Amino acid sequence: MLEAAWEALQVILQAQHFMYLMLGVAVGVLVGPIPGVGGLVGMTLLLPMTYGLDPAAGLAMLVGVGAVNNTSDTFPAILMGVPGGSGSQATIMDGYPMTQRGEAARALSASFIASMIGGVIGAFALTAILPIARPLILSLGTPELLMISVLGLCTIGMLSGNRPILGLIGALFGLLLGTIGSAPVVPEVRFTGGLDYLFDGIPLVVLAMGLFALPEMIDILARGGAIASKTDLGKGWMDGVRDVIRYRWLVLRHSLIGAVVGAIPGLGSSLADWLNYGYVVQTAKDKSQFGKGDVRGIIAPESANNAKEGGNLIPTLLFGIPGSAGMAILLAAMVVMGVQPGPRMVESNLSLIFVIVWSLAIANVAATLVCVILARPIARLTLMPFNLIFPVVFILIVLGSYQATRHVGDLIALIVIGVVGWAMKRAKMPRPPLLVGFILAPLIERDLWITSSRYGFEWLLRPGVMIIAAVILAILGAFIIRRMRMEAVQ
Repeated sequence: MLEAAWEALQVILQAQHFMYLMLGVAVGVLVGPIPGVGGLVGMTLLLPMTYGLDPAAGLAMLVGVGAVNNTSDTFPAILMGVPGGSGSQATIMDGYPMTQRGEAARALSASFIASMIGGVIGAFALTAILPIARPLILSLGTPELLMISVLGLCTIGMLSGNRPILGLIGALFGLLLGTIGSAPVVPEVRFTGGLDYLFDGIPLVVLAMGLFALPEMIDILARGGAIASKTDLGKGWMDGVRDVIRYRWLVLRHSLIGAVVGAIPGLGSSLADWLNYGYVVQTAKDKSQFGKGDVRGIIAPESANNAKEGGNLIPTLLFGIPGSAGMAILLAAMVVMGVQPGPRMVESNLSLIFVIVWSLAIANVAATLVCVILARPIARLTLMPFNLIFPVVFILIVLGSYQATRHVGDLIALIVIGVVGWAMKRAKMPRPPLLVGFILAPLIERDLWITSSRYGFEWLLRPGVMIIAAVILAILGAFIIRRMRMEAVQ
């Protein structure tokens, strides 16, 4: 294995292969900050270039795009409160409040360094798990996947602050919205009101933009002035580096969690993002600053987001099962280039797997250096009067939403959900639980239907289900005890 890793490193450092890797990084850095676009579009744009390319060069280029998207998409999330992609939604919770009090550079630098470390850890996690990945993934059936989704619902209490009942109501509303459109397992269309636009459900990007982006834009525009209330951005860079060093064990923990979540096909960036944010809130001793600008709320999800890419590659390379939409494009490129992913790839093409591993690690380091260079000048944009920035940001939000299905319904849904999000913000009703419920709805419905029809009630006695159930009970117990202690103190 070491010989294959060394051979792959020599290949990736060749001028041609390295040039294609850096091209992928450049495209990822450019498209990442555009809300609603992200690495998926970047990979799609570069896919035609892979025809006729050497597999190592073509895969390095595509991995370079996907690997850095979760680094560069934090620019709009932190600076403007607009999710650059599905992997930066939770970053808004504390990143944007830091920008509003003049700590944009600190928030960005902490995000970039945590993302870089998470990406490198994800790459090495992929290497370490290669020998044991096959039996681990094959042991997960639909009952275990169902319980993992239920575990995701447990983050709702963690994301609701002091308003758990309102958080639960929001989550239930999100679950309801998630059932709109085609059923995941039976030929049935529900709750569309006869509108063709809703046959495929509400697009996730439209929901995220409406819940988080528009309400913030409206409030800042009504308030007037700049996004940030302070002008001292010059000292923030080293503060962010110190934050990452201070919370180094947090970076390691959430990077490993992100790699594990990424290895499970279908869970996606959004769930990994909110799951890690909820977990860091749940386990923190001092929770008072979360949602108000706590740097830990940036470090945890950003570490997990980039590490997740390494996890996504495990089912993609070893079983030919795309771990995400981006991995589906990578899988298509591999087939076009004559590379057959699957269990035999470990035996017959191990060096190419290590080319992908090295590309993932090098791309994260390169993207971080580029983003660090750009962090200070871009952070200064927050000092501009927001009425000058608003038209540009609003156009980006509209374009990002419209590209979901390219239907006029995207724009109507954006406005309607934006009004709902603004009303929830004014009523101090937690918005993240609604998004978590929406994300988990199709997963829970699909896995519950398959599990109940195939296993009856016997699935409750499966060892994996019982272990995950014990974790869920432990989390809920800890949450209830903490709430009781807080009420006793008050």
